[in-house]
Amino acid sequence: MQYAVYESVQEAEIVELFRRTFSDSEGEKEGKLVGCLAKDLIKLTEGDDVYIFIALDGKRIVGCIMFSRLGCEDGTLAFLLSPVAVLPAYQRQGIGKGLISFGLEAMRKMGVALVVTYGDIRFYTKTGFGPLAKSIVAPPFPLTFPEGWLGRTLDGSSLKPIHGKISCVAALNEDCYW
Repeated sequence: MQYAVYESVQEAEIVELFRRTFSDSEGEKEGKLVGCLAKDLIKLTEGDDVYIFIALDGKRIVGCIMFSRLGCEDGTLAFLLSPVAVLPAYQRQGIGKGLISFGLEAMRKMGVALVVTYGDIRFYTKTGFGPLAKSIVAPPFPLTFPEGWLGRTLDGSSLKPIHGKISCVAALNEDCYW
């Protein structure tokens, strides 16, 4: 498996990957929602506010992760890892974990201090994420499943509270994602 940085010519393939993966696991409505989120993150998020990494089997994209900037009033350089998808036929082969490891290492090299995610605690704890209390890092929106709010530092230090308001990029600025 090869891991790489996203190139803009792959937009339609990536949007379809998210739509198909989430439709398969969560139903068609969720597939459309996450496909739209992926498209909006690509189209609406500028420059260094979004980083996208892909897993390739030959020339075929089989996995994708997206990191989008979190605005922290206290100046902490933080990103949100979401969404994450691996095509159903390629799941349970370590591709998601490998892709996340690849992406986290790239973010670490960029000086990112903190990465948070909102998702399946059973999966993300296998990639070094741990539960986050709202008193440490407050999510930008109220969470439907608070136990899914997870985070990790990229420099090995312990999590320190983020002071002040935290905001997300425009594409994620909707209650339906939280």
